[in-house]
Amino acid sequence: MGSERRERMKALGARLRGLRAEAGLTGAVLAQRAGVGQPTVSKVETGRMVPSADVLDRLSRALGLDEPTAGEVRDLLAAVEAASDSGQSADGVTSAGMAVDEEVRSARLVRSFQCVVLPAMLQSAEYARHVFGSVPSATPEVVGRAVAARVEQQSVLYEPGRESVFVLTEAVLRTWPGSPALMLAQLDRLLAVESLSTVRLGVIPWRRPVPVLPRHGFTLCDRRAVVVETFDGERVSDDSGELASYEEMFGRFEQAAVFGGEGRELLLRVMKEFRDPGDAVTP
Repeated sequence: MGSERRERMKALGARLRGLRAEAGLTGAVLAQRAGVGQPTVSKVETGRMVPSADVLDRLSRALGLDEPTAGEVRDLLAAVEAASDSGQSADGVTSAGMAVDEEVRSARLVRSFQCVVLPAMLQSAEYARHVFGSVPSATPEVVGRAVAARVEQQSVLYEPGRESVFVLTEAVLRTWPGSPALMLAQLDRLLAVESLSTVRLGVIPWRRPVPVLPRHGFTLCDRRAVVVETFDGERVSDDSGELASYEEMFGRFEQAAVFGGEGRELLLRVMKEFRDPGDAVTP
């Protein structure tokens, strides 16, 4: 990471840490009020994470900042984003799914629909490496940091009191990066995650028509935000009308999916095809 960017991240973090101290809040209380994970607050304040604009706005509201001060921290974030990073923008890699990770970490109920790429919280390290590595000009160092952060954040799947519902089209299981061996390991991970009491994993089989043609993936975090994924990044929305629309859409996709034993049978069938591909799969 370039020194200019690093220094600007530290400046943003230090300012937020000072504002929190002035408000008499602990990091844990601020995280709870803002609806984000405590590790997010800690990483932002120590200059190890660049918050999304949505997360920064939540922190500002939780701190009770007046408009001039909120504008000041927004300007600090803009300065971070404008800083060069030796020809590689960390935001370019970050936009390949890290907004989802950030939002999911603070949510108690997560519902994610995907039609091409596996949900961020279900990706194996090697699968995630291909996701982040697909960003133009991504460097091995930046990709490695992004993969490590994603794997660490997936620990929320195992926390009691959380519920995660994932709905995939069968196309997700058959759109594969790397090699058949990578996908075998990835599908094995899906089987392991599917067995968790905190997770429901459903797949819409090819033999079933989809209720509506999917155009992109999205993730609902509690009933407060939706992360909409686009070709070149993500956007977070808390608009009530948009939330209601995506809630309804997720329900329709969920009804079309198979869960439990039928879902596991589908996963095992796809694994068999990757294990013995014949003419269907070529490395």
